[in-house]
Amino acid sequence: MKGRLLPVVTIRELSLSDTEDRYQWCLDTEVTKHLNMPEKYPPFTREETSSWIQLCISRKNGYEQRAIVTEEGKHIGWVDLKNIDRLNGHAELGIAIGDKRYWGQGYGLSAMKAMLRWGFTELELNKIWLRVEMDNEKAIKSYKQSGFVEEGILREDRYREGHYVDRLRMSLLRREFI
Repeated sequence: MKGRLLPVVTIRELSLSDTEDRYQWCLDTEVTKHLNMPEKYPPFTREETSSWIQLCISRKNGYEQRAIVTEEGKHIGWVDLKNIDRLNGHAELGIAIGDKRYWGQGYGLSAMKAMLRWGFTELELNKIWLRVEMDNEKAIKSYKQSGFVEEGILREDRYREGHYVDRLRMSLLRREFI
């Protein structure tokens, strides 16, 4: 991505019309490999997917989740802030590009920057952090491009495919972003 402009994306409120896209993406094990999802197939039914989106819309689950939309209006994924701690001014970032045709082109980086901007300005957070599996090298590279720094390793932090895997905790401070 060095030297290239990032693609333009918007992050918008979720709607129930996003259900089918989200459901289809969750059927793809390559898309869900690094996401914290139940180890069953499919991980969620259409009804569960719709219910989750409704919870996000009503803000009853602690997630500030947004749809990622290309400049052409194509819904390609989601980004969220969760575990929001207003007292201490921090939250956890999560992101997924569900439509694999948009992988590796900077869409995730662009959406992440939009969500960071929103979190630091609208929510007035001081720190946004994330957890990423140690073998997710592409994501780690993308997070570093966004300015995230490593805080430490969370040992055996996620149960995946029959065993525990380590995750890296990374964070970005408002003053580092702005």
